[in-house]
Amino acid sequence: MRRVSRIAVAGVATATLTAALAACGGTSNDAADSGDGKSKGIALAYDVGGKGDQSFNDAATRGMEKAASEFKYGSKAVEPTDGESDADKVQRLQTLAKAGYNPVIGVGYAYAPAVAEVADKFPKTTFGIVDDETIDKKNVADMVFHEEQSSYLAGVTAALTTKSKTVGFVGGVDIPLIHKFEAGYKQGVADTNPKVKVVSQFLTEKAEDGGFASPDKGKTAAEGQIEDGADVVYHAAGLSGQGVIEAASAAKVWAIGVDSDQYSQDALKAYKQYILTSATKDVEGAVYNLAKSVQDGKPETGVVRASLKTGGVGLADSNPDFKGNAKLQAALEKATTGINDGTIKVKTS
Repeated sequence: MRRVSRIAVAGVATATLTAALAACGGTSNDAADSGDGKSKGIALAYDVGGKGDQSFNDAATRGMEKAASEFKYGSKAVEPTDGESDADKVQRLQTLAKAGYNPVIGVGYAYAPAVAEVADKFPKTTFGIVDDETIDKKNVADMVFHEEQSSYLAGVTAALTTKSKTVGFVGGVDIPLIHKFEAGYKQGVADTNPKVKVVSQFLTEKAEDGGFASPDKGKTAAEGQIEDGADVVYHAAGLSGQGVIEAASAAKVWAIGVDSDQYSQDALKAYKQYILTSATKDVEGAVYNLAKSVQDGKPETGVVRASLKTGGVGLADSNPDFKGNAKLQAALEKATTGINDGTIKVKTS
């Protein structure tokens, strides 16, 4: 993951799918095998938004690329298709496992049914899934995060930065995972200054309706919150968050990014002046660590949970206005200590 602050220490048919795999990066000799545990490389199956979301999927990509470079083997990343079914996801994962990739990682909770099914068919292949902890298989690693903890710190930041005493939250999809972000953020705001109002909006009820992949929806939502007085807007909306950040920049108010250090991303450099910080989660590290565990012959399995204490979540400090605010940094350090020692219990809903 890119630089984070010291407080963070953070298709549908087989023929179509095969063609899609061949068009992606990675090695060119994809001779199929039986999934015998000998890896030809690491493979990712992207969540909605795909590569280039400046967030969740891009963090996974960095982890894949780091593993491929260090272990000197291949890599493969496959994009999702619009309106795909669980059966499509199953076919995608099966094709990757049969080709000899190990580990094979589903990037996002939507892959849970497919990972659970395919893991049984390829017991010598290690599978990973990001943001789901429901799969109890001997060859599956459930890579999850305490997003509510970093969101609490984002809430502290918003409460100490706002001048209007109104801040916003834009969630991509109305699901329990994104409620964790909202809950931590609201608690951080309230614990810091109960007079600050939080206005919230979820873009869609289902992921397939574009909540994580529609910058226009994010922009419209943020514009509405800014019109209602919000001068800090935090998003947990994947690619849709680009629209949130664009709206904040246009209105010259603060945006708080998510998952990756969005201040440092080239695709968002036109707006970076108004990206105060980002609530990061080390998807990059989780992906790399799983690949390393396979390479070392001791694959991670079961629930692998990252927290503020482990450095798996945190706040990015690339923006000088954030890093140089002594009062804010002192408050964040105090909050971090409280979360880590248990005196602050952050809600998840």
